[in-house]
Amino acid sequence: MVRTSEGYDPLLRRPLSIHRVAPLSSPSQLALLFAVVGRGTKWLAQRKRGDIIDLLGALGNGFEIRSRDLLLVAGGIGIAPLVALAERGLAEGSQVTLLLGAPTRTQLYPSHLLPAEVKSFFSTEDGSAGRKGLVTDLLADFAAEAGQIFACGPISMYNVMASQGLQILRGNSVQVSMEVRMGCGFGACYGCALETKRGLRLVCKDGPIFELGEILWEGEKGGDEYGGYKENRPSDEGKLRSHRHHPSSEAGGC
Repeated sequence: MVRTSEGYDPLLRRPLSIHRVAPLSSPSQLALLFAVVGRGTKWLAQRKRGDIIDLLGALGNGFEIRSRDLLLVAGGIGIAPLVALAERGLAEGSQVTLLLGAPTRTQLYPSHLLPAEVKSFFSTEDGSAGRKGLVTDLLADFAAEAGQIFACGPISMYNVMASQGLQILRGNSVQVSMEVRMGCGFGACYGCALETKRGLRLVCKDGPIFELGEILWEGEKGGDEYGGYKENRPSDEGKLRSHRHHPSSEAGGC
């Protein structure tokens, strides 16, 4: 979790995932990718080389790779943690396929920043790049060949994936990264409680990575029918920053 001011206004830290680490063998630097959506992220985007960033972490769990054929699904700025996952998977000898969706071409993550070995496929809602539609529309073409599926995006994207269930996902392990507002970051405030089939779980402590089938989604809680969604978190507004992190420090990245 990242403090986004020099004082205590805004008070709460922002939960940001680790976008990249370097070097992979013994990380001493990390990068964060985020969209500028308010005062906190605006302040963070204005930091310059040499500025000190106050980090608390790393917190919770991470993606677990158990296959040599990985399918990554990113909705908008949900690409943030999946790049680090792709780099780790490739380093461990896995094949990595990435499905990336955004509202329009200019909001897609730049393909030249992706590892060259990643097989990438795109969708945009306006059809300006890749297939016209949502990134979940691509799943049917790739899910059957995947050993594991990993996803990061808006909650509504996960709702659609959960509704696809066995028909498309075919019982595959689907790990999703949950993005919610957090207060403390270590399980004291219960501000990030999540309903699962095993009871309430805390995103900051038990997550942020959960199995898709473990979570109680809207349809399972008696809510509205599963529907479409907008990949409306523009990645072209994201600001990429790298900060040196020393292993002996208490600071980290979430």
